[in-house]
Amino acid sequence: MVETVFSREDLSRMESLGIEKERVLEQLQAFRRSSFHMDLERRATVGDGIHTFTDQEAEQHVAAHEQACGQGRFLKFVPASGSATRMFKVPFQIFNESPPPDREVLQERAARGDGTAREFLFLAQNLKSQGFYEDLKSVMAEKRLDLEALLEQGRYGPVLEHLLTDEGLGYGSLPKGLLKFHRYEAGARTAFEEHLVEAAHYVADSEGICRLHLTVSPEHLDRFQRFSEEVRPLYERSLEVRYEVGFSVQKPSTNTIAADLDNRPFRDENGDLVFRPGGHGALLENLDDLQGDLVYIKNIDNVAPDRLKSHTYFWKKVLGGFLVKTRERIRGLLEELEAGGSGDSLERAAAFARRELFLPFPARYENLSAEERAAFLKGELDRPLRVCGVVRNAGEPGGAPFWVRSRDGRSSLQIVEKAQVNFESPGQNEIWNSSTHFNPVDAVCAVRDFNGRPFDLGNYVDPEAVFISRKSREGRELKALELPGLWNGAMSRWLSLFVEVPLVTFNPVKTVNDLLREEHQP
Repeated sequence: MVETVFSREDLSRMESLGIEKERVLEQLQAFRRSSFHMDLERRATVGDGIHTFTDQEAEQHVAAHEQACGQGRFLKFVPASGSATRMFKVPFQIFNESPPPDREVLQERAARGDGTAREFLFLAQNLKSQGFYEDLKSVMAEKRLDLEALLEQGRYGPVLEHLLTDEGLGYGSLPKGLLKFHRYEAGARTAFEEHLVEAAHYVADSEGICRLHLTVSPEHLDRFQRFSEEVRPLYERSLEVRYEVGFSVQKPSTNTIAADLDNRPFRDENGDLVFRPGGHGALLENLDDLQGDLVYIKNIDNVAPDRLKSHTYFWKKVLGGFLVKTRERIRGLLEELEAGGSGDSLERAAAFARRELFLPFPARYENLSAEERAAFLKGELDRPLRVCGVVRNAGEPGGAPFWVRSRDGRSSLQIVEKAQVNFESPGQNEIWNSSTHFNPVDAVCAVRDFNGRPFDLGNYVDPEAVFISRKSREGRELKALELPGLWNGAMSRWLSLFVEVPLVTFNPVKTVNDLLREEHQP
């Protein structure tokens, strides 16, 4: 093991970030681990970890949702910290050439099989179909530049400059939430506005109060707040709701130390320790701070235009109602156990845990006394609960639902990311490639115990489910540590239920060309 000694300046730096020395030492130890892979047991499938509902069952869940929603129990949590830099990767590649190539050059490259040139030409040819087209045209007209003429001539340099940089829209550095996604007759909407519209249809209570919380980057907080104040009254009037919109940023105390290739603390050119954001798993603390009851979680870029929203509304309510009914059933069973229930109570709780929650029981369970069985069942049932919508695998990048074998030999349902799989193992590779469903990050969570007190969500994290990646700084390679992902290791010890939902409810935007897909067009 490499010995780590921190100077007074190092300790002062940690203190300024709110990071304890012991946590830093744990993170450095994580860099020295040889493997971070999950042990996949089998894929989750319909009937083996994934629920489906009849029409009648779905309608019953919708009714349960409506009742809880009217009581003001739901809020919506949207991780919106990501910038659009990766979304505009291809336009940036073209713009950063000196000079940016014109259409004729790009067509020659595309004919030779250049994928970047082909993708960009598709964007240029369909730019009028983008939600931000009119804004781009307007900002260029202020500089006496004719966007339509430049596109017709195939001169893309000025177009890209005004799309990507602060000379124009600055879309290359804005967060996704503030980009114009969809066109309507009354004007285009940003992703943030689409979430406002969505929330009004499945979060608003009987008084019309609609609670929404977004996590944003510190540098974008003011812009988000100003934009919210600008557009919120418009949607309150048109949708007859009253929004309570909150924002928070990822805490500096969740940053993680960077390491060099020898697993020692990475230091910058001044000799100072380097800390990096801990990934979306750090947002568990933001979720915890909300002290909510029932919380929808959905990514900022997964929104649909109005013509497809009815599917989203319906299935959100199905998921929410299923959560409510499951939580009520768990609460009733726990109350029976807490009251020193009979053998029948133990049997009912055990049967529900096995058949409905897919919870595995240790072999020793049958040899436990009644008191020991009750204690075991209470520990298993009184945990945070999440219901995750999963869609049929359509080849999108991201995580998927699997049965995973833990270090104590027990199985559990988990969302697993590709980076967590040991593809050098033929068996693990085969299980991963056999997956039938995909995780679109479409979840609803119950985060209070059966007495109505908020769980301490940090107690249900798998601290070893971290991610390590290679990055660079000042021309030197480093190792970066990401905390257990929000819907991966951060929720590893939650009760997890997976429900198949239709693909039409999943409309992600990872690249600017995704906005040209049929599902994002009027």
